[in-house]
Amino acid sequence: MTRRRSSVASPAAPSALLGDIRALIEAARKHAASTVNSELTMLYWRIGQRIHTQVLDGRRGAYGKEVLPTLAAQLVKEYGSSFAEQNLRRMVQFATTFPDEQILVSLIRELSWTHFIALIPLKDPLQRDYYAQMASAERWSVRTLRERIDSMLYERTVLSQKPGETIAQELATMRDAQRMSPALVMRDPYILDFLGLRDTWQEGDLEAAIIREMESFLLELGAGFSFVARQKRIPIDDDDFHLDLLFYNRKLRRLVAVELKVGDFKAAYKGQMELYLRWLDKHEREPEEASPLGIILCTGKKREQIELLELDKSGIHVAEYLTALPPRGVLVERLQQATQRAQLQIEQRKTDNE
Repeated sequence: MTRRRSSVASPAAPSALLGDIRALIEAARKHAASTVNSELTMLYWRIGQRIHTQVLDGRRGAYGKEVLPTLAAQLVKEYGSSFAEQNLRRMVQFATTFPDEQILVSLIRELSWTHFIALIPLKDPLQRDYYAQMASAERWSVRTLRERIDSMLYERTVLSQKPGETIAQELATMRDAQRMSPALVMRDPYILDFLGLRDTWQEGDLEAAIIREMESFLLELGAGFSFVARQKRIPIDDDDFHLDLLFYNRKLRRLVAVELKVGDFKAAYKGQMELYLRWLDKHEREPEEASPLGIILCTGKKREQIELLELDKSGIHVAEYLTALPPRGVLVERLQQATQRAQLQIEQRKTDNE
């Protein structure tokens, strides 16, 4: 009679050993991904620099228009769609926007190509440097970086009396030391709010306080207003604008854009609102909706002013006041109250910190 072998279960792997090996694998994967990203981003920069210096620099228009499509077609054929003409132009923008290779090398250790795509449209070099260094040091995801840009973190940061000089100096120090400046971290409004340290007055602080008041007021009315966005990003041509508040009104079946201006009404505000409304009409309006409506709130020294604007085929014009909106007098009164309350809050913060 044949004796049957008893099956012996395989010994379980020691949990500590398994954990160590997992950590090694994950670290190697992360390093490999980081290395690939750095090489790819550097490649795009070098391609952009080469095209800029050999094709576009000093040879305007026609020559570049002839060469780039041909170059792109050949590269796409050999290496894929990453080298299409539009992407080549973006690489040129990348190289001209970040001309310092030494600074770039330090950034690409933490930032991906997609991070740089989000940074390229920023026109102010100091603003762009601020977001790049913060994203690198804080290891922001692309989504977080875009959210910080859309929320105007740089513009709304609590700064000293000479913000440009202060930020430039701290960014330079941060680059040299390869670490985050505590002063810059502490200027993030989210952190400052948490610690109760937002005590430096700026026009932006006053605007933000009034906007919060007016946002709450419109939502509390129960008149069909639904919140859509705060500091809505409006990309027009190569510039990014930010609309203070965007609502949707169910009764009017249209988007309502709200812009606050500290000071008396200026004709330029009307033109700016027209840009916003045209963009919203083209990119955000659904087919069944009416054209967007714009409300400009001005907190002048002598009086508050409300302008209601809408678009039609002939252009922008002052709209008839609609019954679905709060009465103009009520809006003016609430704007006045919001301004006074915001000023008192700021003055109180100053007093508390003296």
